[in-house]
Amino acid sequence: MANNNQKHVQRNVGPGRVNEKPKDFKKAIKKLLGYKKSLIPAYIITIILSIASSVCSIVGPNKLSELTDVITEGLMKGIDLEKVINITIFLLVLYVVSAIFSFLTSFIMATTANNLARTLRTNISKKINKLPLKYYDKHSFGDILSRVTNDVDQIGMSISQSLDSFVSNLALFISAIFMMFYTNWIMAFTAILTSIIGFVFMFAILGKSQKYFNQRQVELGNLNGHIEEIYSGYNVVKAYNGKNKAINDFNKYNEALFNCSRKSQFLSGLMQPIMSFIGNFSYVAVCVMGAVLVKQDIITFGVIVAFMVYIRLFTSPLQQMAQRLTNLQTAAASSERVFEFLEEDEMIDETNKTVVLDKNKVKGNIKFDHVKFGYDTDKIIIKDFSCTAKPGQKVAIVGPTGAGKTTLVNLLMKFYEINSGNITIDGISTKDLTRENIHELFTMVLQDTWLFNGTIRENVVYNKENVTDEQVMDACKTVGLEHFIRSLPQGLDTVLTDTDSISAGQKQLLTIARGMIEATPFLILDEATSNVDTRTEELVQKAMDKLTEGKTSFIIAHRLSTIRNADIILVVNNGNIIEQGNHKELISKNGFYADLYNSQFKKNA
Repeated sequence: MANNNQKHVQRNVGPGRVNEKPKDFKKAIKKLLGYKKSLIPAYIITIILSIASSVCSIVGPNKLSELTDVITEGLMKGIDLEKVINITIFLLVLYVVSAIFSFLTSFIMATTANNLARTLRTNISKKINKLPLKYYDKHSFGDILSRVTNDVDQIGMSISQSLDSFVSNLALFISAIFMMFYTNWIMAFTAILTSIIGFVFMFAILGKSQKYFNQRQVELGNLNGHIEEIYSGYNVVKAYNGKNKAINDFNKYNEALFNCSRKSQFLSGLMQPIMSFIGNFSYVAVCVMGAVLVKQDIITFGVIVAFMVYIRLFTSPLQQMAQRLTNLQTAAASSERVFEFLEEDEMIDETNKTVVLDKNKVKGNIKFDHVKFGYDTDKIIIKDFSCTAKPGQKVAIVGPTGAGKTTLVNLLMKFYEINSGNITIDGISTKDLTRENIHELFTMVLQDTWLFNGTIRENVVYNKENVTDEQVMDACKTVGLEHFIRSLPQGLDTVLTDTDSISAGQKQLLTIARGMIEATPFLILDEATSNVDTRTEELVQKAMDKLTEGKTSFIIAHRLSTIRNADIILVVNNGNIIEQGNHKELISKNGFYADLYNSQFKKNA
């Protein structure tokens, strides 16, 4: 929506637009996992299956130790093949069951992660419609899109790939410690003491790298915001030779993202080689200690073999957990951005409002009563605005850029809440009416020409039911689009896309035709003819006259020639009405309006 009265609003544009503090990793993950309560049973099942799979894996080395001892003894006395076969079958069944549990764990967690991502997207979609316009005034569209797409995708992928693996590795890690102490406490202490240094480094790195994972997601949002802005205004960039500036800004965002990614990946990348070194060092320590204990007949050679496997089952989970923690760090950073969006203040709840105006019974009276408004409470734009529009009147609002014209319309449509004063429709305050009810009463034709990917028919009929092709063509004929549509191969079924060469004027005429399909008691025209040529403007003006018949209309126009037949012309400056009357009366006063009109007349002369 075009709004020239928001100069004070600080949009997040330009390099370094967003800065965020590092987030609490534990709090973020806890909030993420508890977001959808219905998924908790799936988490519990995943944990149980992970533990079961780990237990199956950890029992194996004990049996492997027994198998080694049987073979070692058999070298001297003869190998007991039956016992060897029985142990082998037991190990085979054990590992097959472990693999099945592991598969089920991965499948359930992948399904759970997808459900969580779907829920987040659904709730974000709902949240978008509940946020006030002032939120979008202050946030880059690209950053919002990044939260909806990149951050949610990152959450789903990280949870799917990391959570079940982290749980199973944690269970395997704990089980390995238990089995090592169960087998031989001296060897267990040897293995654990050599691995303590790995824990110290892992948690130290985890604390250092989290802030860079958070900042990486922020910088990714900044980069997406810049790309969205540049490509949405690509023609302007080309026309003003702004390519080099756009590239330089892109490089700044890209470099910031690169630095955060490099630092986060570098720190997190240290975990695995450190744990790998600790694991190899533990192998050596266990072998040396095992040799000493075997020589003293405290343990058998099979115990050393078992501990070699236990070391792998002890250190490998540490390496895997370090890697999964890296992924979970990214998920935590993404979840903070998503939840920050979901926890934004919403528009005032209106479920308790029961007053409803039937658009078929509305008379058409509108009154502004000492309205005050500012986008920020300390910066009042509309200072003390009062006026009355009677049924069927054409009320034109004119004034210089930034005077508050579009803001008045936004307040009337309840896009923003007024600070003080009142706006009434047929004597009923808009404060007592829901936004949906108010929107049903108005037809809006805006300066911005919004068309979506779809057929001409779908764009004109937008969100209306039981509209015939004849009605659509009548509306298009009225605004002068009949010849254009009939010249298209598919006519009304022609699909409009971003690549189609449709002029700005044709797009605006389509939006005007869309407004004609509406049957409402009120009409708002916000610079509705700004993109059409003079000849088309005359045709559209006739269409507007027909469209405004019997409707209370508010017309915002810079071309003062288009509002000469208005019943009331409100001249607004600095948020106040400085003159009002019809065209002749205002011209005769030779005041502000006369100066505006005459200056346009001289320019057009």
